[in-house]
Amino acid sequence: MIPEYVSALRRAVGPDHLLWLSGVVAVVRDGNGQVLLQRRSAGGPWTPLSGIVEPGEEPAAAVVREVAEETGVQVLVERLAQVGTSPQVRHGNGDLAQYLELVFACRPTGPGQPARVCDDESVEVGWFALDALPPMSGRMREIIALVERDEPQAWFTPAP
Repeated sequence: MIPEYVSALRRAVGPDHLLWLSGVVAVVRDGNGQVLLQRRSAGGPWTPLSGIVEPGEEPAAAVVREVAEETGVQVLVERLAQVGTSPQVRHGNGDLAQYLELVFACRPTGPGQPARVCDDESVEVGWFALDALPPMSGRMREIIALVERDEPQAWFTPAP
């Protein structure tokens, strides 16, 4: 669902004006070598769960909210894993955006939490073994691999 503040911005500037937004990505690992993924309604490859940070919302709270809204899985944030910039994206509705991405390593609050599609943002969600990931972009595989390295400090894209 598009946050109301983004809809208001779009009404003011139109779909072709690039919006710079804060986004969160959750790499949720269950401790059994599985990761929680989604296929968005717009189609395309699988990705970790993600969403937009609402104005005034703490990023860690946003990632917990997004995972619960989209899959019904309750998570705990373990650490900030990466800070970077997404490529520009033209969403299915025509909107042009780019995101400051905050990638978080997360885990479910309890064992065996089933995932289910909980809103209209996803067509499928599920747990996948790390050695049997579904089709996804190389960039998404890199994000998952970065979290899997389990380094205590966040990774930052080097300056050019």
